[in-house]
Amino acid sequence: QVRLVESGGGLVQAGGSLTLACTPSGRTSSTYTMGWFRQAPGKEREFVAAISRSGGTTRYADPVKGRFTISRDNAKNTVYLQMINLQPEDTAVYYCAPSSRLYLATNQNDYLYWGQGTQVTVSS
Repeated sequence: QVRLVESGGGLVQAGGSLTLACTPSGRTSSTYTMGWFRQAPGKEREFVAAISRSGGTTRYADPVKGRFTISRDNAKNTVYLQMINLQPEDTAVYYCAPSSRLYLATNQNDYLYWGQGTQVTVSS
């Protein structure tokens, strides 16, 4: 069974940085476009960023543009989300997921399965 493992979350102060990593076990992530989503308490899961299979194309949600960078290392079978200038409103559980769509989907229904997520907490 394929399993996604997200890591790198933690507690940081506003203005701080974190880098999240996502590694699927049992299958090569380069087969899929990959996305990061987040879910804050009491809110719907929302799109954060997505990256094409080659890593050559990326897409971001407006609230994170200029602060977050999605990347991938297919040799390491890992997708990253570098986050700088974190703000309290970025507090959420962050999830990565694969999509078989050829475009960079923003709808979570276009993604195939989900990991346990990693908690990011930003204090003011």
